[in-house]
Amino acid sequence: MNSRRKYIIPSIIAAALFLTGCATEQTSVADENHELVFEGRKLPIATSPSEVGLTASATLSAVGDILIHERVYKDALTEEGYDFNPMLETVKPFMEQADITVANSESIIGGSEIGLSTYPAFNSPYEVGDALKQAGVDVVTLANNHTLDRGVPAIENAVRYWDQIGMVHAGSYLSADDRSAIALMTRNDITFSFLSYTYGTNGIETPAGRDYLVNRIDPAIIQQDLKRAREKSDVVVLNLHFGVEYQKMPNAEQIELAQFAAENGADIILGHHPHVLQPPEWIDTADGRKVFVVYSLGNFLSGQDEPDRQIGAILHLDIEKKVTADSTAITIQNPAFTPTFVRSSNEKGYHVDLLKNVDPALNTVTKNHLSTWISDLQFIE
Repeated sequence: MNSRRKYIIPSIIAAALFLTGCATEQTSVADENHELVFEGRKLPIATSPSEVGLTASATLSAVGDILIHERVYKDALTEEGYDFNPMLETVKPFMEQADITVANSESIIGGSEIGLSTYPAFNSPYEVGDALKQAGVDVVTLANNHTLDRGVPAIENAVRYWDQIGMVHAGSYLSADDRSAIALMTRNDITFSFLSYTYGTNGIETPAGRDYLVNRIDPAIIQQDLKRAREKSDVVVLNLHFGVEYQKMPNAEQIELAQFAAENGADIILGHHPHVLQPPEWIDTADGRKVFVVYSLGNFLSGQDEPDRQIGAILHLDIEKKVTADSTAITIQNPAFTPTFVRSSNEKGYHVDLLKNVDPALNTVTKNHLSTWISDLQFIE
């Protein structure tokens, strides 16, 4: 359990099926005294494969909500279409340096062909996807409260376009078979899996028989999916669209669900939906793992104009994988953030800037807030 506090898991979660696993015992036989003589030097031969440790490392970054209001896509309009690339130019170096970068595509990119729209039912241009790809994003999460805003046609257009530009995606699918296939990405011999779920869809029901269109938060289903993901990957990245909008601290449901997910195999938990930053923490699990959770990454690019809703952050994590003959150990380490701010000006229009460039005092307040539960949190600016 987390050393900061103990959690009581709600009965619906406690009643979920227990995960079971199997271990394969590996043995080897070797002569411990055997030595090899080569050109006058004695070179000891390892007595067991477990004596040879193999280590790999990778970096992961993540950003929060991409919610394209009308004033944002109008600002991106050009004679040829839409160009969102200038909006990400300043922060692109902080995103593309990671081996994998994840973003929450909250407003679905159903394309101009079905009509663009803003709050409360969003539909964004395909070019949003192009800009994210150009800025270094490798994975997008699609399960959120706006997934069903414009119905099945928008989802079909969006998923097909993500596939077309080679973007890995999770949370919304076009078939049950697609949903059953875990989204995977391998970097530096470390395989990551990506899962995405939402608390709801603003009262819009999923069409009958098509639950695969959007993943909803259900502890039993999440538990099953985590088990499948662990079987296929080294690191499980779980994205949860949850919490209360504009609240700067996580509520009990977020904390309990994060604890449940950690105990059932999640390694990294990325939170979205509040549209403001909520602090990260470490969760210590019963099996000895340290799981990293950030309860909300805030808005990354949106048209919301309250200062707290203009602030976001780029998360940076280091992941190490150490393999021996007996086990594979994954370590999540060195969490760091780059605070960001969505600016709007007559000169540049909407664009994501570093918060330190906008308001140094607010940048300090933001860093203190993010450090609430991790006192040695680092910042890259």
